[in-house]
This record gives sequence, C-alpha cells and structure tokens, in this order.
Amino acid sequence: MTDQWVFKSETYDNCNCAINCGCQFNLPSTHGYCQSAFVGHLVDGHFNDTPLAGLNWAALYKWPGEIKDGNGQRQTVIDERADEAQRSALEKIISGAAGAPFGNLFSVFASTCSKSFKTLFLPIKLEANFEARTASVEIPGVMTSRGRPIINEFTGAPFHIALARPSGSFEFTYAEIGLGTTSVTGDMEMAYGDSWAHYCVHHFNQDGMVRSN
Repeated sequence: MTDQWVFKSETYDNCNCAINCGCQFNLPSTHGYCQSAFVGHLVDGHFNDTPLAGLNWAALYKWPGEIKDGNGQRQTVIDERADEAQRSALEKIISGAAGAPFGNLFSVFASTCSKSFKTLFLPIKLEANFEARTASVEIPGVMTSRGRPIINEFTGAPFHIALARPSGSFEFTYAEIGLGTTSVTGDMEMAYGDSWAHYCVHHFNQDGMVRSN
C-alpha cells in the first residue's frame, strides 16, 4: 500500500535572486546561479499514522548555475523535537523520496541535486508574520535569516506585492512577497541580502500539490 501523508506548512523562503525570481516568472536567475533556504512550520500533517503538526523544518539548496542544469547541493534540517518516526517521515518527504515523482518542490529539486549532505536535527526557531511579511530564523550553527517587506520609496510604507499561481506551480497557489537576508554556515555555506523572499503555504500529499489551502 502506498504511504498516505499530508504536509501542510507555513513557509518562509529567501533566495539570492532579485525581486523577479526566475523560478516564479520563468526567467533566468538574477546572478546566473541559485541559492535558497526554505524554513517552515507544519500546521497540519501526518505520515501514515505518524503526526507531524507542530514541527519545524528547513531545506537548503544551492546550484552552480540554473536549477534546470542540475549539479545542485542540498541539506535538510529537522526539528530536534521530532521523535524517530517523525524524523524518518519528514526526511522522506523533504528528500523528495515520498509521493508522486515531480509532484512537489522537494521531488523536483531532488532531481536537480547531485550531492546531499547529512540531515541535521537541531532546534529551529521560526517567527513569521505573513500579513506583515516579516520573518526571523535561527538555527544554531547553521542559519540566520531576516525577512522584511518591500518599502515604497515615495511613502516609506510597506509596499504590498502578492503572487498568484493558479496553475503550473509545484510549490504554491499564492504567496506574499518581500525581501530577505540570509547567512548559512557549515556544509551549505552561502550568504545573500535584500533579495527575493516569499511567504506561502506548502500543501502537499502523496499525489502532489493540494490546490485548496
């Protein structure tokens, strides 16, 4: 019998591209290479009989060129509060090993990565406000990140941009857009600032992306 699972996460992502991230606008990357850090909180989820809600996770990626050209590297970080069954379940999902091939961002990105570093089990502190488009991430010894809204240069007020993807996306149907600054140390060392950030709901199951959040 196929594993039955649900992964519903409120997720903050910061990558190194400018505000017109190529992944979302079908464009080349801003700098000719891609680096990205996803951090999320599971608001609902299970893997067969194993509950997943309440746990945090992170997925770190970098590619030497465009994502489609492959040869990427990746690393998963799982909430240290997870028990053995939860760790195994989240590792399967985030590695892209669970569910339909190319059914969500994890399996798509896995197909473009030639190197995977050891999964880490650490405290993951995530504070995110989707409406305000702010975020704060702390993973000891691995990652810090801050998200903020884009600021209107004429008024000084937050500039509200959102992105709808009613079809064609393997990640989300709607996201709030802002800017982020991220530093990663260790196996996946990378750093970028005031670059594309989005806040979305990742809602996946064994069949692919669930389009009603």
